[in-house]
Amino acid sequence: MADKGVTIAGGKSLYAHPLRNAVLGELHARPFTPIETPRRVLLFAFVGGAAQAQADREALTALCAMRGMQPPPEGAKHHRSKFDGGMLRWESHAEFSTYTWELPSDAGSGMPFSPKAASLATGMAQIPQPGPLLVAIDLHLVRDPGKDLTFQKFFDFASLAAADNSDGAAMFATDFKPDDDGFIRILVVNRSMTQERVGALVQRVLELETYRTLALLGLPEAQRISPAIGKIERRLAEVTDELRQSGDLRSNHKMLDEITALAAGLEADAAASAYRFGATRAYYEIVKLRLDTIGERKVGGLPTWTSFLGRRMAPAMRTIATVEERQSRLSEKLARAANLLRTRVDVALENQNRDLLTAINDRGRAQLRLQQTVEGLSVAAISYYMVGLVSYLIKGAHEYGLKFDISIATAASVPVIVAVVWFIVRRVRRRYVSEH
Repeated sequence: MADKGVTIAGGKSLYAHPLRNAVLGELHARPFTPIETPRRVLLFAFVGGAAQAQADREALTALCAMRGMQPPPEGAKHHRSKFDGGMLRWESHAEFSTYTWELPSDAGSGMPFSPKAASLATGMAQIPQPGPLLVAIDLHLVRDPGKDLTFQKFFDFASLAAADNSDGAAMFATDFKPDDDGFIRILVVNRSMTQERVGALVQRVLELETYRTLALLGLPEAQRISPAIGKIERRLAEVTDELRQSGDLRSNHKMLDEITALAAGLEADAAASAYRFGATRAYYEIVKLRLDTIGERKVGGLPTWTSFLGRRMAPAMRTIATVEERQSRLSEKLARAANLLRTRVDVALENQNRDLLTAINDRGRAQLRLQQTVEGLSVAAISYYMVGLVSYLIKGAHEYGLKFDISIATAASVPVIVAVVWFIVRRVRRRYVSEH
C-alpha cells in the first residue's frame, strides 16, 4: 500500500515519510479480539528465525485455501481468519511464530478442559510444523459457576497460582505444568466482563505464559557457560599470582599468551550468549508489564501469578543477570591483566634493546680502536715496502754516478714516505665514511 500523505487547504497534499504508515499502523497491528464466553483457546508457539518465516506463511496460506479461510497478505506478520464459528490468529515474531485457535463455543461449554485439547487441535495437525514447539497452551474460558471451583480436579495444588483481575470481574488460574498431552492449562472464569474486556484479558494471559517460557530460555545458556566462566576466573587468579613472582621476559610472554587465549574463549561465549540474554531481559520485562496491566487480587489463600513467578522465576532471571555480569567483569579483569603483562613485556624488551644497543656501541668502539690499530700497522707496513723500493732507486742512482751516502739518503726518505702513505690512507678512509 502506498504511503498516505496529508491533505490540507486548497487540496494540497503533503507527501508522507516512507515509514509513516508502518509506524502508525504498528499501534493497531494486534488489536484485542472480542471473545464470547464460554470459549476454548489453544495456542502453539514455534521457535524459528527469518529463514522459516516465509515457509511458515506459505503453509498458513495453504491451510486457509484448504479450509476456505481468508489467506494472509503477502509479507504480513500477523493475520486473523474466521472458520466454522471460531478464529485462527497467526503472528510472526523475530524468533518465534504463534498459532492461536479460538474454537467454537460448543468446545468450551462442558466441564473445564473437557474434551482434551489434543482432540480439538485438528487444524494444527494440518499444518507442517514450522519449527521446534516451545509453548502449547490450553485456555478454557468459562462462565462464573456461582460456587467455588475445585481446582484440584484440574491443577496440581502445590503449584497452583490464581488471582482475580483488578476489579474482580474475572479470575484466572494455572499450575504452569504440562498435562498428559503436553499443554499448559489456564482457566479463566468470566464473572461480569464484556466480550472486549474478556478478549483483552485472554490475550494478556496467553502472552504472559508465552513470554515467561521464552524468557527462561536464557537459563540453560547461563548454566552452560557458567562452568567455563568459573574455570577462567580460577586460572586468571593463578596467572596474576604468578605475575607477582615472575619477572623474566619468557615467562611474561607465556602468561600473556595464556591471558589472550582465556580472553578469546570468554569473548566467544559472550558473543554467542549476548542475543539470548538480551532477549531474556526483554521478555521478562514484557511479563512484568502484562502482570501490572492486569492488576491482580488474591483469591483465598492461593498465591497470585505475580507472587508465584516472583518466587519461582525471579531467581532464574537473577542467575542469568549474574552470569552476564560475571562475563562483563571478567572481561575487564582479563583486559587489565593483559595490559599489565603487555607493559611488562614492553619494558623488558626496551631494557633488552638498550643492553643490545649498548653492546653494539661498545663493539663499535672496539672495532674503531682495532681499525685505528690496523690503520697504523698498514701505514707502517706500506711505508716499509715503499722505503725498500726507494732504497733500490737510491742504490741505482749511486751506481749511475751520483755521489751521496746511500744510508743517509735512505734514512731521509723514510719520514717523507711515512707522511705520504699516512695521508693517502686517511683520505681513503674519509671518502669511504662519507659514502656510507
